[in-house]
Amino acid sequence: MLDVILALTPAILISLLVYGLSSFLIMVICVLSAVLTEIVFSKIFFNEITSIKNLSAIVTGILLAFILAPYTPIYGAAMAIIFGKLIFGGIGKNRLNPAVVGREFMTVFFPLVMTSPAIWSGNSLNISELKIFSFINNNDFTNYLDKMLLNPTGALGEASVLALIVGGIYLLIKNRISWHIPVALFSTVFIVSLFIKEIEISMGGLMLTGIFMATDMPTSPTYSFGKFYYGMMMGLTMAIFWKLGIQFETLSYSIIVLNIFSKMINKVFRPVVFGYRLNLIKKVFEVLKISVLILLFGVLWAFLHRFELIPYIVFIYIFVISIKLITSKKIK
Repeated sequence: MLDVILALTPAILISLLVYGLSSFLIMVICVLSAVLTEIVFSKIFFNEITSIKNLSAIVTGILLAFILAPYTPIYGAAMAIIFGKLIFGGIGKNRLNPAVVGREFMTVFFPLVMTSPAIWSGNSLNISELKIFSFINNNDFTNYLDKMLLNPTGALGEASVLALIVGGIYLLIKNRISWHIPVALFSTVFIVSLFIKEIEISMGGLMLTGIFMATDMPTSPTYSFGKFYYGMMMGLTMAIFWKLGIQFETLSYSIIVLNIFSKMINKVFRPVVFGYRLNLIKKVFEVLKISVLILLFGVLWAFLHRFELIPYIVFIYIFVISIKLITSKKIK
């Protein structure tokens, strides 16, 4: 978790440089809300507060802030911690990415605020562009590099693609993530973008998703082939959402859909036990079956969104997961 925080530091600094006090307040409140919720909830339900030492609450708070608009009112990250992680039993046991859960909860309970154009475009930016590469040699390529360095048009964490890539390289060097999910995701999105004109995506958002969100260990597959497949199917799910007219929630929805199928993917792609032979036909059939299920579920999710039924899914989720916790043996 400390390495993830260090990897996020370049993007944090860019966000503070661009948005100033707004960015600082959102990140501080998200982190404090996450940490305090972790302490209080763990003490009340599990009679322990040692989990705060693993720094995962801080990471959740930062990532939640990163996927919020620059001028989002400060409501905190309590729901991300409670319903994204602790209600499953704590770090490593969550089935969904906590930061994405927190964002969707905020969208459901504060729909007017979260969809308001005012939170995406403030009155002014401390800095809107950097002329570093183009200052040396002004051409299309150097202008593109400057856009990669700074392009504040999306959420807090999306302002600098290069800062996110630097963080990703650090995590790869430290062996905290593998290349399989990001490469599969980015490659799939690039390929489908050649055929789907409806695609509107922030490169910063895609990098944040592929490097920091999709690679979350508890919610992604364990094995290499499973990870590559996971990233590829996330890209295809994004394509479905784009084709069916979903724009702003594409990245979040894709993460949720693939999180739901993560354990099933792990089971399908687990290595063959020594001494047993691989049944290739059976394996291909299993892969095709789960692929169809994921894509159909993506279509179903898109229609739930279109008919504004996602809030009801969230309410059912709260009810079911709360009952499951109450009836479990985890509460002390």
